[in-house]
Amino acid sequence: MKTKLMAAGVALASMTGAVVAETPGVTADSIIIGGAHDLSGIFAPFSVPAVKGAQHYIDQVNAAGGVHGRQIEYVVEDHGYQIPKALQAANKLINRNEVFAMMLNLGTPHNEAMFKMMEPKGIPNTSPLSAARQMAEPLEPWKFAGTAPYYNQVRATVGYLIDTEGKENFCAMILPTDFGEEIRHGMKDELGERGLEYIAESTHKPDEKDFVGALGKLREQGCSTIGLALGISQAITAIVTADKMGFKDMTFFFTSAGFLPVTAAALGQQGVTVDVYAGAGYPDVTQRMDVPEVKAWADSFTAATGEKAEIAAVLGYSAAVTLVKALEAAGPDLTHESFIAGMETLNYMDTVGGYHVDYSAEDHVGGEAIFISKANAGKWNLLGTIEAE
Repeated sequence: MKTKLMAAGVALASMTGAVVAETPGVTADSIIIGGAHDLSGIFAPFSVPAVKGAQHYIDQVNAAGGVHGRQIEYVVEDHGYQIPKALQAANKLINRNEVFAMMLNLGTPHNEAMFKMMEPKGIPNTSPLSAARQMAEPLEPWKFAGTAPYYNQVRATVGYLIDTEGKENFCAMILPTDFGEEIRHGMKDELGERGLEYIAESTHKPDEKDFVGALGKLREQGCSTIGLALGISQAITAIVTADKMGFKDMTFFFTSAGFLPVTAAALGQQGVTVDVYAGAGYPDVTQRMDVPEVKAWADSFTAATGEKAEIAAVLGYSAAVTLVKALEAAGPDLTHESFIAGMETLNYMDTVGGYHVDYSAEDHVGGEAIFISKANAGKWNLLGTIEAE
């Protein structure tokens, strides 16, 4: 009898091992998650702190025993905001590291390029650092966006600037990428529904630094409110240049791609007086330290990393929280199918992030609200929140 029980136990262990072995990136005691980031290019100010925010939370989870007894390993590769390097990074993560899922991949065209490797293997892509609609549309089992898309952000911001701030004569300065296209489409659609004209735009290379000529032409074409789809340092340079050129009546606005404390701080240091707004899927955490949970997280993050807690770090934290909650909901028998089912049950308030998260089988966008802020005295000040209809 004893021998039979032992044999049955061995058989059960073998079956469990076989199930685990069939799921890439999952062993009896570990889960491998991948991330393809811009750690050295124009969006490094987003990627670097986001990675640290995610890793800080993962470290805490692992120290507490992991998820269903498994430790989470977050493997990160740098693509420098270059699509060929993003493909190389994805190839390494998927085929060499055999990641279970991706988290916080940065860049719209970069994510889209990597989708071609993820889709055939059904590898979940969670909370990418891109708010393009393509991150969750068309609806696919493996696509999960973290917050409201750029398109929604732009439409909400344009509407707010017209209705509340009295802005007019809309134009754009964009990178000729899918990111730029998203901003263009959002502006054109919102303005078109209001019977207003999208006047003009200028397109720029990722390494462009001189915006005098482009701003002069936009000025000549009658532009006074300009949507930005540029790299972070580029956008700051463009705004400062316009201010120095004496275009004091110009207004600029960002989506979440430029909504960082460093952006507002740089404009404040330069003494910029033109109006600068942002519409993003989350508020500025640095202005919410009166919330106990936010202050506790910020203190913990700074103590662990030696760095100030800010927006991008919160995005990393929030992405990791979502991932862990989905892993917990998936149960110990972890597969892509159980993880996806777990993601689709999530419904909670992200107190640190400042927005409500709600996924379902029909909706793979976690946060829907849009927060409108204005840069003033080196900080982002929240003006209003637009809830999803």
